Parts: sequence; C-alpha cells; structure tokens
Amino acid sequence: MLETGLSHTSRVVVSDSNTAAAMGSGDMAVLATPAMLALMENAAMLAVASELPEGSTTVGGHIASSHLAPSPLGAEVCARATLEKIDGRKLHFSVVAMQGGKVIGEGTHLRFIVDRERFMAKI
Repeated sequence: MLETGLSHTSRVVVSDSNTAAAMGSGDMAVLATPAMLALMENAAMLAVASELPEGSTTVGGHIASSHLAPSPLGAEVCARATLEKIDGRKLHFSVVAMQGGKVIGEGTHLRFIVDRERFMAKI
C-alpha cells in the first residue's frame, strides 16, 4: 500500500565511470552531481516500487538538490529517499545523500506514477 513514510537507501561507490570528469559535468575525479542525483532518483523509485499497482512504475518529474561536498574515488555514497506526500499520481520525496555520515546533498524529488505500456506507447 502506498503511504507516506516509505523510504529506501541506495548506495554507490565512486569509480572512474561516475566522476565529474567522466560524465562531463566537471573536470575532476570526484562524484559527479548528475551521478548523485541519479542515486537519489533510484532511491525514490525503489522506495515505492513494490507498492505500485501491477503494470505501473514511476518516472522522475523534477529534482532540486544541493551538492555540498566532494566525494573522492573509492568513497561509498548513500542516498535516502522518503515519501513525504501523495497527490494522486504525484509522489513527493525528500532526498539526502551522505558520505561517511556527512550530508553531501539534500533536496526534494517529484515522481509520477505511470502505466508502463501507455507511457511507452507515447514515444
């Protein structure tokens, strides 16, 4: 059952493939902001995935987040998403990314519940 308070934590280790230099969002070997945002989105998606109707999924609609500190190669970064509000098909999450107990990013994320087949038929 979809209800506020559902949450999930996703983890990633900073590697050559998710650095700012590799993703083109900067030129240093630290976790790229787009990689941190993707981790936040992943946590939100997984927080509600098992509670959705058959044939449904969620898609990202908006994300707003700070990125407060760099994470070096080899560091483990965790992102936690918590469902704060349900407004029909709109799901509002709070998101936070941490490395070693320190907040490195935080913000909000909006996802929409969609029917997979109908969504894919539109493209």
